[in-house]
Amino acid sequence: MKNCIIIGGGIIGLCSAYYLQKEGHQVTIIDQSNMDSGASYVNAGYLSPSHLVPLSAPGVMKKGLKWMFNPASPLYIKPRLDPDFLKWTLAFNKSCNANHVKKAIPAIKSITLLSQSLYDDIKQEEQFNFQYEKKGLLMLCQTDKMLDDEIETAHMAKREGLDVIELSKEELKVLEPDVTFNIKGATYYKCDSHTTPQEFMEEMKAHLKEAGVRFFTNEKVEDLVVTNGRIEAIKTKNQTLKADEFVLSAGSWSSLLSKKLGLHLLLQAGKGYRINTTQDTGITIPSILAEAKVAVTPMHGFTRFAGTMEIAGINDKINQIRVEAIAKATTSYYPDVTLSTEEKNDAASGLRPVSPDGLPYIGRSAKCTNLTIATGHAMMGWSMGPATGKLVSEVISDKKPILDLNPFQPDRKF
Repeated sequence: MKNCIIIGGGIIGLCSAYYLQKEGHQVTIIDQSNMDSGASYVNAGYLSPSHLVPLSAPGVMKKGLKWMFNPASPLYIKPRLDPDFLKWTLAFNKSCNANHVKKAIPAIKSITLLSQSLYDDIKQEEQFNFQYEKKGLLMLCQTDKMLDDEIETAHMAKREGLDVIELSKEELKVLEPDVTFNIKGATYYKCDSHTTPQEFMEEMKAHLKEAGVRFFTNEKVEDLVVTNGRIEAIKTKNQTLKADEFVLSAGSWSSLLSKKLGLHLLLQAGKGYRINTTQDTGITIPSILAEAKVAVTPMHGFTRFAGTMEIAGINDKINQIRVEAIAKATTSYYPDVTLSTEEKNDAASGLRPVSPDGLPYIGRSAKCTNLTIATGHAMMGWSMGPATGKLVSEVISDKKPILDLNPFQPDRKF
């Protein structure tokens, strides 16, 4: 049995704790927040094997440069003279090629499918009640060009063994009879599922506390005590905590701590926003508004509209222009749905840790023998959470990982 400290209590940290305590390890989670907000709470709740293509795909950088001058665009990269940002941008640009996408697809497919099955196992084994529905995911397209692109992606997904079909507007109406659509057509990934994130997070925290996992909230890790390539302890303002093993799952803040080890994790914070409505939208199947890159999820008691990727440093400011863009896109695709001023004013944001190649960092670095890194999942943290937690526990328990960790190696070169 090892004494393990997990830095960061989002979906990745909680799932790591879950599998570590199941292996018999003593686990402590430390988080700088109150653990009730952020990306793990405001995301779209998708379990998406359909999202096979990494963020760094051909043409994305070109789009990003074009959108740089439009604060309402789906991807907004704020230019700044920061060395970490510039290194990340160069690495991101280098990754935006077809060869990288081809190599990334099998890794993304493996970890998302594993995660989906692990959500099943967790819910059944622990008798959790969180909303978990297997209704698939629609990609709604307003233009012929986008529909052609999505059909091409669907064909690629089908070759990878995923269950996906094309839908006309008429066929879609049969699936969603109570919804009015303003679209040309859609693709439908039957392989996807969705959840209400807050429900899972609350149940998992309660379960872990009952299982003996210690929690320190509102406590920021300020320094690491390192001797001969090993972390001896972490220091906060209030205390020093020793352990045998450490897990770095602090999301967008992970790169700041990794520097203390001489490890320069290339990570940028990608801010996303969500608007909730309790209106009866009639929507029963999750969808992505393809041109606008807005995710729509029928959650437990409300519908969530989430979107945008704003790479503008670590901050929690709400940009109303971007909130308004999500609301406008919603009404554009669903003419009968109008989000109220009150709902828009209640918008929340979260920071997603984005690696330059669209793949997470999972595993050990040569820089430190008792640190396991688990971050950089970008928009896929929710889809990859349980699988990442299981992999972390296997690394620390000296077991052969269930998946090949090479694509996720924290020391990989860009």
